Amino acid sequence: LATADEESGMDGAKALVRGGRPRARAAVIGEPTSLRPVRAQKGVSMERLFLRGLSGHSSDPANGRSALEGMRRALDAIAEVRAILQREHRNDAFSPPVPTLNLGSIRGGDNPNRICADCELQFDLRLLPGMDDHTVRAMIRRAVERALEGSGLSIELAPLHEAIPPYETPASAEIVGVVERLTGAPAESVPFGTEAPFLAQLTP
Repeated sequence: LATADEESGMDGAKALVRGGRPRARAAVIGEPTSLRPVRAQKGVSMERLFLRGLSGHSSDPANGRSALEGMRRALDAIAEVRAILQREHRNDAFSPPVPTLNLGSIRGGDNPNRICADCELQFDLRLLPGMDDHTVRAMIRRAVERALEGSGLSIELAPLHEAIPPYETPASAEIVGVVERLTGAPAESVPFGTEAPFLAQLTP
């Protein structure tokens, strides 16, 4: 089968799941792995944190509420959540063997002598099999809210797209043994997301 939007939201695979077809005993997903079998993947989620404050002239910080100063505190809180996740979760089948949280993009302010009213951070989460995206998001939200308590800033935290869950096919599964014999290589793990968690819903 061929699907659409694999790079942006897995919409094609999700549409097939909603339609309940095609059914199959197993699926082999084409990815650029140099024909080395892969049986496990990390989940992928991209998030947006937006802080809104109040602009004012930099000569008197009391005239505004700086979203950029708030983001500095939020970044520290998010980094601490990342450290906790990496202490508590590890799977040596992956490289890197821990969940990752990449601070990818930040935008805010328009002039050095004006208090920054709005600031936006976009970041990427890659979770290990067994980890739950909703739980991690809630953990991040609580940490940011604690860090900004009393700041007067409004907080918006939302996904940029629906999360791709982590997924793992057991090493003992028949399909894993078959592809290992055919390729002559052991099944590996990858740090990116595929349609596997969706297409798996179309197998027994």
